[in-house]
Amino acid sequence: MTSATKANRESLRKQLHQVLPKTSILETEEETHPYECDGLTAYQQKPWIVVLPETIEQVQNILILCYNEGVPVVARGAGTGLSGGALPLANGVLLSLAKFNSILNINPANRSAVVQPGVRNLAISQAAEEFNLYYAPDPSSQIACTIGGNVAENAGGVHCLKYGLTVHNILQLKIVTMDGELISIGSQALDTPGYDLLALMTGSEGMLGVIVEVTVKLLPRPEQAQVILAAFDNVVKAGEAVGAIIAEGIIPAGLEMMDNPAIRAAEDYAHADYPVDAEAILLCELDGSHEEVNEQITLVENLLTKKGAVSLRTSCNEAERLKIWLGRKSAFPAVGRISPDYYCMDGTIPRKQLPFILKKISELSAEYGLLVANVFHAGDGNLHPLILYDANIKGELERTEEFGGKILELCVEAGGTITGEHGVGKEKIDQMCVQFKSLELQIFHDIKHSFDPQELLNPGKAVPSLHRCAELGGMHVHDGLLSHPELERF
Repeated sequence: MTSATKANRESLRKQLHQVLPKTSILETEEETHPYECDGLTAYQQKPWIVVLPETIEQVQNILILCYNEGVPVVARGAGTGLSGGALPLANGVLLSLAKFNSILNINPANRSAVVQPGVRNLAISQAAEEFNLYYAPDPSSQIACTIGGNVAENAGGVHCLKYGLTVHNILQLKIVTMDGELISIGSQALDTPGYDLLALMTGSEGMLGVIVEVTVKLLPRPEQAQVILAAFDNVVKAGEAVGAIIAEGIIPAGLEMMDNPAIRAAEDYAHADYPVDAEAILLCELDGSHEEVNEQITLVENLLTKKGAVSLRTSCNEAERLKIWLGRKSAFPAVGRISPDYYCMDGTIPRKQLPFILKKISELSAEYGLLVANVFHAGDGNLHPLILYDANIKGELERTEEFGGKILELCVEAGGTITGEHGVGKEKIDQMCVQFKSLELQIFHDIKHSFDPQELLNPGKAVPSLHRCAELGGMHVHDGLLSHPELERF
C-alpha cells in the first residue's frame, strides 16, 4: 500500500476544500469524534478527516484526489456494523455516504426500487408499502442501518432463511472505483453475461469500490403471516427441533432461537410476553396464502410438541405477530442493559451441529467465567452469541476476544464459517487464517489488486496478509474436521 506523507495529506486537504463545500468537511476533534468506531466499540480510532459528499461527481473527485496523493479511504454508512469494518484510519479519509439518502425510483411493475446507499433498510419497505410490496432482508438494526452497508456486509435478518441475504435481493449496483471511474454492475434483468461481479461486490466490505446506487428487488406482501413461540426446558431440545422443522420440508419465513439470558433481557426491555422461565424459545414464522399457512401452522405446532416444547403460543393477528418479533429484534439493545459491555459474535454452522455448538459454547462460558446470551438465526445456522464482559476490568476484553475466537474456530471445525452477515472487518481477520489456506487468501488479494492496486480502499480489513497468517502458525481447522467425538455423532 502507498504510504502517504504528511505533505500528501496537507495537499489533499487543500484540494478537498476546492471540490467540496465547507459544510461537507469535518476536521476538528469534536467533529470527527462521532466517527471513531462502528457498532464494535472495542476498536476505536479518530479519522484524520471526514468528508460528506452529496453527489456522485463529488465522490469521484474525492477518490481521484486520494488516489493521486496515495491517501487511503474508508467508506461508511450508518456505522451500525459489528466487525469494525468502518473503523477509520488516523492517516486516512473517512468517506460518509450519509447524505446519499434518497429513494430515486420505485417500479411496482418490475418489483424493484432504485435507492441511494444512505437509505435506511426499513425506509425501502415503508416507501413500497403503498404498492403492497416490501424489501425482504431485515437485519435487527433495520430501523437505522443503510442499504449500502447491507450490501457491503451482505446482511441478512430474521427472514433470510426463506427470502435470502442481500445478495439474493439486489439487481444492480453503481460503484465508483478508487481511481474515480463510475461503473454499473448487474442489471434490472434476471441475468447478465460475464462474471458475476454483483455477487463479488456484495460482501466485499468496502474494499473494491464505493457504492453510490443500489437497485433492489421488491416482493409482494404475503396474504397471511403468523409466528409460533415455542418454549423449551432444554437448549439442546430446541436446537434439535430446528432441524426437524426443515427436515419436514417446511421452509419458515423466519426461524429464530434465544436462550434464557437473552429471553429475560428481551422481556425486561420489550415486554413481549416471553416465558422468562424457559431455557430456550423458538420463534417460527410461516407466511404465504391463507390455506398454506393454516396447514403449516398445525404441522409445526404438532412437530414442536413432539420435540419437547413445554408451551406454544401462536399469533392471532398482526399486532401479536409484531409484538412477538419485537422482543427478538430488541435483543441486542436489551442485553446492553444487563452488562457494561458485550461482544457480539457472528458465525455460521450446518443446522445439524446446533446442539453440539451450543454445548461447547456453554463449556467455554464456564471455562472463561463469562456469561453468554445466545440469540441467532437458527434456521440457517447463523449464530450470534453475545459474550458479556466489563471493559473496565483489566484484561477482560482480551479474554473475551480469545473466547470469541474459539467460538469461530468451532464453527469452522463443525463445517461452517466465521461469518454469516456481520463481515470480517478488523474483528475476525485472524480467524480468516483458520478458515482459508494460503492459496485461497492469495486469490482474495489478487481480486483486491485488480480493483485497487494501491490498496487504498479500506486497507487492513477482511483479508489478512500471508505474512500475518504465517506468524499465527497457519492453522487450518478445516483440514481436520470432526476432531471432536461429540461432533462425529451428528
